[in-house]
Amino acid sequence: MKTFKLINGGITAPQGFLASGIYCGLKKKPDAKDLMLIYSQVPAVAAGTFTTNLVKAAPVLVDMEQIKSGKAQAIIANSGNANACTGKKGLKDAWDMVNLTAKELGIPASSVLVASTGVIGQPLKMDKIKSGIKQAAKSLSTSGAADAMQAIMTTDTFPKEIAIEFQINGKSVRLAGIAKGAGMIAPNMATMLCFLTTDCAISKSALSTMLQESVAQSFNLITVDGDTSTNDIALILANGLAGNKKIRSPSSIGFSAFQSALNYVCAELARLIIKDGEGATKFVQVQIKNARTESEAKQIGFTIANSPLVKTAIFGNDANWGRIMAAIGRSGVAVNPERIDIYLDRKSEIRNSSILHPPSSLKPLQLVKNGIGTGYSEPLAKEIFSASGICLVIDLHQGKAGANVLTCDLSFDYIKINASYRS
Repeated sequence: MKTFKLINGGITAPQGFLASGIYCGLKKKPDAKDLMLIYSQVPAVAAGTFTTNLVKAAPVLVDMEQIKSGKAQAIIANSGNANACTGKKGLKDAWDMVNLTAKELGIPASSVLVASTGVIGQPLKMDKIKSGIKQAAKSLSTSGAADAMQAIMTTDTFPKEIAIEFQINGKSVRLAGIAKGAGMIAPNMATMLCFLTTDCAISKSALSTMLQESVAQSFNLITVDGDTSTNDIALILANGLAGNKKIRSPSSIGFSAFQSALNYVCAELARLIIKDGEGATKFVQVQIKNARTESEAKQIGFTIANSPLVKTAIFGNDANWGRIMAAIGRSGVAVNPERIDIYLDRKSEIRNSSILHPPSSLKPLQLVKNGIGTGYSEPLAKEIFSASGICLVIDLHQGKAGANVLTCDLSFDYIKINASYRS
């Protein structure tokens, strides 16, 4: 049972955090915000997770060095340009963003983290960035959360933010997050930026452990198109202003409460990313049941979720279960086709809790039994597929492990969006 409540304020809801989002000229659309700054008024403990893509953008390489200290006080991020595949100049530009931000805020350069998102392979317009950082620093406020959110959006169609409040040993603690992502979304991690703030007092090791756990259960269980980006970053700052006794280990008071809260926030942001998948018309959960291992369940789940044939069939409201069976068979996992059952369930809105707790269904429609079609009602299947949220349940009857992967359909608009991304 949740013991926290949703609150207003976005990324600046926790005590001691300020934010801003301004237009500095990186995006082609006039006045579209493209530079964000988050600032903790006191030094904070920091943790991060990064893309597993071997081609890493300059800001990812910088942050992987910066995060080693476990301390930070500011995050500077731009949209409109990924600063990826930009060589030595791109790396210098990322470090310049760090140093310029530190100078404007009067803090050590080691306390600044940096992120970028947008088109790959183009150099940053550093003249615009330099003036933008000065403007962003002057614009910092407790009411700057909405502007900060807008400044990291690219093909996103709506903002993705959440803030909650909960108790740790009698102290009120706040946790907030913003994220961007709609395409080039695949696990480990996805094309996304995620920034989290909290006023909880927590150690570096505990915070890092918790973030890794939450990312594993949220952002690493989603996929839009199977493409893992060069720029994926999730960062969290914890400044301790809530005044709770510092959480140092799993045995500390408040460890489980904070982990549950962080799991919820990350899961909600992950859900919103999938809901906003480029061109998506349906939110889809692929639930794998009774696999031998969790790893095999995930492997099968992602093979199905990333299949263009499955995703286009879902878009067309076509219960073409043969495509699902084919995806299972090419997943690389040894299965017995004659034991596979496939069900279709309607979900008008799949909440974030479904990532951790699979939804129960009163009347799922069984499409396949023991690897063979059931002779189900095609009109009923089409009706269920036409819902804005659906769940594909695949029962392998091979063990007791499972996994839940979140994805979306693949529509005409996905092609249109990505065919003209640079124009």
